[in-house]
Amino acid sequence: MADTEAWGFEHMGLDPRLLQAVTDMGWSRPTLIQEKAIPLALEGKDLLARARTGSGKTAAYAIPMLQLLLHRKATGPVVEQAVRGLVLVPTKELARQAQSMIQQLATYCARDVRVANVSAAEDSASQRAVLMEKPDVVVGTPSRILSHLRQDNLKLRDSLELLVVDEADLLFSFGFEEELKSLLCHLPRIYQAFLMSATFNEDVQALKELVLHNPVTLKLQESQLPGPDQLQQFQVVCETEEDKFLLLYALLKLSLIRGKSLLFVNTLERSYRLRLFLEQFSIPTCVLNGELPLHSRAADPEAGVARGIDFHHVSAVLNFDLPPTPEAYIHRAGRTARANNPGIVLTFVLPTEQAHLEKMEELLSGENGAPILLPYQFRMEEIEGFRYRCRDAMRSVTKQAIREARLKEIKEELLHSEKLKTYFEDNPRDLQLLRHDLPLHPAVVKPHMGHVPDYLVPPALRGLVHPHKKRKKPSSSCRKSKKAKAQNPLRSFRHKGKKFRPAAKPS
Repeated sequence: MADTEAWGFEHMGLDPRLLQAVTDMGWSRPTLIQEKAIPLALEGKDLLARARTGSGKTAAYAIPMLQLLLHRKATGPVVEQAVRGLVLVPTKELARQAQSMIQQLATYCARDVRVANVSAAEDSASQRAVLMEKPDVVVGTPSRILSHLRQDNLKLRDSLELLVVDEADLLFSFGFEEELKSLLCHLPRIYQAFLMSATFNEDVQALKELVLHNPVTLKLQESQLPGPDQLQQFQVVCETEEDKFLLLYALLKLSLIRGKSLLFVNTLERSYRLRLFLEQFSIPTCVLNGELPLHSRAADPEAGVARGIDFHHVSAVLNFDLPPTPEAYIHRAGRTARANNPGIVLTFVLPTEQAHLEKMEELLSGENGAPILLPYQFRMEEIEGFRYRCRDAMRSVTKQAIREARLKEIKEELLHSEKLKTYFEDNPRDLQLLRHDLPLHPAVVKPHMGHVPDYLVPPALRGLVHPHKKRKKPSSSCRKSKKAKAQNPLRSFRHKGKKFRPAAKPS
């Protein structure tokens, strides 16, 4: 049975241990990028491959990397243990994903191939110890890899055989251009290299010149997003800006959109306005803020949010603001319907934006010209009863409230920053002033706004939704746990909101 399930990979001449791992992961056949890239990589060719997010491109480079390492150890002369594979990615989150995928594929050969992730800046000491053991593959961001090279924790000039640059189209936009060029000076003259990217832009062409040698270019003729059986894409025309807030409130509060949702806007100010608006109705929300250290390297805010973080099991992507380009739309939509999971993308459109949307659809639809974004069937008149609540909430979200919300998050980051820890130890007065600064009050949350009376629920939806359902009172153990109350969904995205209570009391 295992032979049948791994049939597609079996004809690639892979090590039996890799085939067993592939079978365990439930992969019956290689994806298009895997089918094309793996045989070429095993022939020793450099690759420049374009494949959409969720297409299996991580395994497309991880499988040949592991195969080449295993083959070398089994048939080549006995040589000193050394780092022979290097994987560069733009963010810590992507580094963790790459490491996890490589380790899963190496399940049955873990003694022969070791993988290390050195992307976290705060773990320098432990990383130094790991690198002294000379793992076979090292994964990290260009800045962290360069740091270890300069400290002589990592040496690649005489050992590196395979370089992978994943999400290549993001590296320069994340500010890694100079570090990448410096890093390349520490590599040998000859090595095999793969560049994997969702799009081919000028940055990728520049990287191609820097890294690759006579590469084979794979521009796969596949849709850049999953098909309609997996990803449903809709558009809804909102007559006014207020209608957008009203519709979003109804979709979330009446549970018409369920599960984890990512909401995209075009400016940072808009993201805080939206968060404070939703918090008025006790809808747990967090902002992916480009000002904070997690994304401080993202010069391109669109790429930083849309591609820098990979949330698992995102049910819906809501384009609250129309994406500025087709590429931006693809990056946003790529956050849902990953692997074999279903997903929905809903794009809010103002009448003045319809011409721009039509042009974008033309580019997205390709040669067949079929409409990509279907009309979302929704009667706005049925939720008119909620309009006064939305107006009340929108009035509460003032420019001052947005400013204070941003300052509050930055203040929290300063207080918990590892990089500032030494500074505050030397300057305790500054820490004391920061901690005892005037409290910030981003917006007043009115508890009654979190409940929806039955009479406001549209007749067609009564019996299907239960927005008025009372939340269970937390147990005494929950009340004691301040950490549970203050759980930050930005860091875990596991927060389901079932026990969420408004933190602020009415003044």
